[in-house]
Amino acid sequence: MCKGLAALPHTCLERAKEIKTKLGTLLQKPDSTIDFIIPYPEKQEKPPKAQKPSPEEALQWRDSLEKLLQNPYGLASFRSFLRSEFSEENAEFWVACEDYKKTKSPVKMAEKAKKIYEEFIQTEAPKEVNIDHFTKAVTIKNLVEPSPSSFDMAQKRIFALMEKDSLPRFVRSEFYHELIK
Repeated sequence: MCKGLAALPHTCLERAKEIKTKLGTLLQKPDSTIDFIIPYPEKQEKPPKAQKPSPEEALQWRDSLEKLLQNPYGLASFRSFLRSEFSEENAEFWVACEDYKKTKSPVKMAEKAKKIYEEFIQTEAPKEVNIDHFTKAVTIKNLVEPSPSSFDMAQKRIFALMEKDSLPRFVRSEFYHELIK
C-alpha cells in the first residue's frame, strides 16, 4: 500500500509517474481530433405519433405539396418515397429550414445556419440541393447575418422543384396508392 511520498516504495512512484504521464497526454489537444471524437447523439425531439390519414385526406395531397409536408404521416411517406429514389435531400433541406425558422436564440440560429449551409448549400456538400447560382449567392449573402429568413429563397426554389417534379412522381407511386385505398 502506498502511503506518504517519502515512504512510497519504488514501484508506487513509478506507477504514479505513469498515471501522471497518461493523464497529461489525455489532457493535451491531440494533433488529430478525429481519433478522440466521442459520439454524443444530438438531442432530438420525438416526432409526433403520425396517424395514418383517411384516404380522403391523402387525396388532397395530389394538389397540395404544402398539405402533404404539414402532415407528419404525409411527410414521412414522401421522405420514404424520395429515399427510394435517392433524392431525399430536398425534403430534408425543407424540414431543416422549417426548424431553423423556429429558432429564437441568435447563437443557435448561427449554429443551425452553418450546419444547413455545410450540409445542403455549399458546393460538394454531402446532401447538396440543386439551386441556381443566383439563389446560392443570395443565400450566402444572407448568412453573413443569419435571420429567420436567411434560407427563404433557397427553400422556395426547392419547394417549387419538389412540387413540379417529386410530387407528381409520388402521386403515381405505390407509396401513395397504398394511402388512398
